[in-house]
Amino acid sequence: MTACIWITALLPLLGAANESSAPSTIGKKIDHFSLQDYRGKVFSLGELKDKKGIVVVFLGAECPLAKLYAPKLQVMANDFEKEGIAFLAIDSNSQDSITDLETYAKQHEFKIPLLKDPGNKVADQFGAKRTPEAFLLDGNHVVRYHGRIDDQYVLGRTSSYAKYAVSRHDLKEAIQELVAGKEISVPSTEIAGCIIGRTPKKSAGGDVTYTKQISRLLQNKCVECHRPGEVAPFSLTNYDEVAGWGETIREVVNQNRMPPWFADPAHGEFANDARLSKEEKELLDQWIANGSPEGDPADLPPAKEYTEGWRIPKPDQVIMMSARPRKIQAEGTVPYQYLIADPGWKEGKWIKAAEARPGNRQVVHHIIVFVAQPEAIGALARLRGARGGGQGGGLEGGRRRGGGGLERAGIGEGAGSGLAAYAPGNAPTILPEGSAIYVPPGSKIIFQMHYTPNGSPQEDLSSVGVLFADPATVKRKIVSSAVINRRFNIPPGDPNYRVDAIRPIDQDVLLLTMAPHMHLRGKSFTFTAKYPDGKREVLLDVPHYDPDWQLTYELKEPKLLPKGTRIECTAHFDNSPENLANPDPTKSVRFGPQTWDEMMIGFFRALPTKDLETPGDPGLPKKEESDESDRPVSLLDSKPR
Repeated sequence: MTACIWITALLPLLGAANESSAPSTIGKKIDHFSLQDYRGKVFSLGELKDKKGIVVVFLGAECPLAKLYAPKLQVMANDFEKEGIAFLAIDSNSQDSITDLETYAKQHEFKIPLLKDPGNKVADQFGAKRTPEAFLLDGNHVVRYHGRIDDQYVLGRTSSYAKYAVSRHDLKEAIQELVAGKEISVPSTEIAGCIIGRTPKKSAGGDVTYTKQISRLLQNKCVECHRPGEVAPFSLTNYDEVAGWGETIREVVNQNRMPPWFADPAHGEFANDARLSKEEKELLDQWIANGSPEGDPADLPPAKEYTEGWRIPKPDQVIMMSARPRKIQAEGTVPYQYLIADPGWKEGKWIKAAEARPGNRQVVHHIIVFVAQPEAIGALARLRGARGGGQGGGLEGGRRRGGGGLERAGIGEGAGSGLAAYAPGNAPTILPEGSAIYVPPGSKIIFQMHYTPNGSPQEDLSSVGVLFADPATVKRKIVSSAVINRRFNIPPGDPNYRVDAIRPIDQDVLLLTMAPHMHLRGKSFTFTAKYPDGKREVLLDVPHYDPDWQLTYELKEPKLLPKGTRIECTAHFDNSPENLANPDPTKSVRFGPQTWDEMMIGFFRALPTKDLETPGDPGLPKKEESDESDRPVSLLDSKPR
């Protein structure tokens, strides 16, 4: 799958950067203006002269962060109305239509007047640059506060994060001080948000046009996600949309925050490398610098056909994560959810393709689907957190620190075989011809669900589709395993804590994919092969790990790992205050299934070089001959080596 240039609405903030307020903004008097809302009703600043204060917030109908703040702004507007504070919201984006504004207001039950600013004239008067960006005016229409709404969402190394608790409600506190007749204690704060899509100030020109070059670049790199009904929060399928988002595109690309790709190009070549080339970046820069010319519509490429629905062939079986949809709250953070589904497999199954499919792309951050093998089923049944529910039961991992019941059951990341995963940019599991994953009879399916609220209450019912192989055609059994260390304790404040793990390879295999996995304190991750002759080779180096993206790195050509090779994984964690995603740098951190815990797992998938002695025979070792490298990985029994 081609990766998106944008991080999606599943995440709290995309295409945004921190920006300090200009000192001249505070104390500036705002002149009279009148704008219409999406219904055509006119609102005038002069009509609010009797108000003690006016909050003007610049929003974008499709900006993920602006969506998340809609409920908070509405609550503040309701709470401060009796104090004589009025609220106005303004959309200055050239790419946002009146219909987009109406959809935003209805979806978020947004009662604050939402006004359209044609030609971004009012945004220019205020000096507004991003969405959401708040201005607090006093009764004389003088700016007393300018900046963010609160500090919940912060920009990290490559994307943004939602803090577990807001430490300062900047806009609310400024309003309270204004109402009390006090000086604003913190009049300016840094802003994080999407760049306002302004109408170009210069005449567009130049040889690089949307219709001739840019449309093709976007079609190849991001339209697969940025089209109606897909994971991205807005479409990039026509000139007006793309021109409006141009400055944000340039920002995230030039800062190497997008596309989502974190492998050091010095080590390995990958089939799903999502990076833009130097030439592609220069093309984008030139087009935007020249005023984003449209060009001749006759130069547009033919519409690209995309796979609708399943990206694997029609599944033989679709397994729902639960019997009923899960309700997702409008804002805040949602602990990882673990759902148990019984596929009813009374016999062993050979699976040649699998795809995890989100039911609601607006809020599904990622899905990891595992097979819970029969030896774990008894423990699952005894869990207090497990409950029946038709096909699926639930495990609310957030109810216990570290999800204790989950660990005792031996499920979670790495439990048994990793079957499929979903994250924007990841491809489904499609195995080479003649190979398959074997699933023992009686196995169950575990869905690890990570949800990110988007500003309005949502529901989700995700699933996994599987395609079975005819056992007679299976010549090789795919090895799906992990290099894992559970016995670590990251000290408080440590900015570079190292954790190592090793896994020996007991037969000649072809390495197909690698997927590092850590949580919010993850900093870097490296896969290294130590060959039987003592030579070492870095297979994958991720120097700047981003927990927002659960990427699988697919080798362009399978790598031979001879018997006796050791896969060595090294992870570094940042438990310091400098890590903006860190939930609490004052606490030690151990292995656990929740986002506030940590994990050190190097998932990998490999293909044995030898055919099975008997096609379709799973070749399971007898219990007394069980080999460490072939056994299921549980949350309890893996030992660091």
